[in-house]
Amino acid sequence: MIKIDSALVTKLIKEQFPEWAHLEIKPVKVSGHDNRTFHLGIDMSVRLPSALGYVPQVEKEQKWLPILEQKLSLPIPSPIAKGKANEEYPFPWSINKWIEGETVTRENVKDLKQFANDLGEFLIELQSIDASEGPLAGAHNFYRGAPLSVYDHESRNAIKNNRDVFDESILTRLWDLALDSKWERDPVWLHGDIAVGNILVQDGKLSSVIDFGVLGVGDPSCDAAIAWTFFDNESRKVFKDVLNIDEGTWNRARGWALWKALITYEEHKNSDIIKSKEAYNVILTIVEDSTIILS
Repeated sequence: MIKIDSALVTKLIKEQFPEWAHLEIKPVKVSGHDNRTFHLGIDMSVRLPSALGYVPQVEKEQKWLPILEQKLSLPIPSPIAKGKANEEYPFPWSINKWIEGETVTRENVKDLKQFANDLGEFLIELQSIDASEGPLAGAHNFYRGAPLSVYDHESRNAIKNNRDVFDESILTRLWDLALDSKWERDPVWLHGDIAVGNILVQDGKLSSVIDFGVLGVGDPSCDAAIAWTFFDNESRKVFKDVLNIDEGTWNRARGWALWKALITYEEHKNSDIIKSKEAYNVILTIVEDSTIILS
C-alpha cells in the first residue's frame, strides 16, 4: 500500500513543478477510492492513482477531458499538467483545474426534482457527444458500459450469501430482468460513476460533475443507477423522464445499482456498519420501487 499524503505531494510538486512549490497543499474533504486528491493553491488540484489498476485513468483523462469540456455546459475537471513516477511514487499523476462546490447531499440540494432534471440533462448532453473514437468499455473502466453479465457470478453469489437478510427470490428476479436486455444502439459516452461523491452543488443546485476515471463508451445505463442510491420516488421519476429511457435500459440501470449495493453489503457487513447500512438501504429501496413489476 502506497502512503499518499501531503508530504508526498509536496515532494512531487517541488521536484517536477517547482514553479508551484510555494503553494499550499492539503487533502480534499472527500477523496475517492481510485485516486487521492489534494488542493494545490487556490486554483488547482492534484490527483494520484491509489493503485496500479487505476493508472490507465490518468492518460484517458488527459486525452479526453479537454475534448468533452468544450462540449458540456457544466464545468468538469480540466488537466493542466501531468506528473511522472519517481522513486517514492511509481505512477503518473495529474494536476487539474480546481472546481468549487460542495459534495452533494440531500440536505444541500434546494429542490431534489430540479436537481434530478439538471443531472439528467447533463447525462443527455454527455451522451450526445460524438463517441466514435472513444474508449470502449472494458478493464480500463471496470466494464462500466459493458454488458452487465460481466458481474453475473459476483451478483448471484452475493444474493445467495445474504438470503437470510434479503428475499433471494425477489433479488434474483430483478437481476434476471437486468440481464434480459442489451444496448442495441451505437455506443455513447458514459461517466461510469455518477455517485454522490462525484457531484458538486453550489447554492443548492447542480454545479459540476467530477472524477471521470471510469469514463468510457458503451451502454449508458450504469449512469442512471443513482436513481436508487440518491433520489426519492418523485425525483426518480423526473430523472427517468428527462433521460427518456426505455424499460430495458431502466432495468439494467437498476441492475447496476443492485450489483454495487450487493457487493458493498457483502464486503462490509461484518466490518463497516455505515457502508453496510447504506448498501442495505439501497437494496430495500430497489425492492420497494420494483413492487409493481414483480407483482
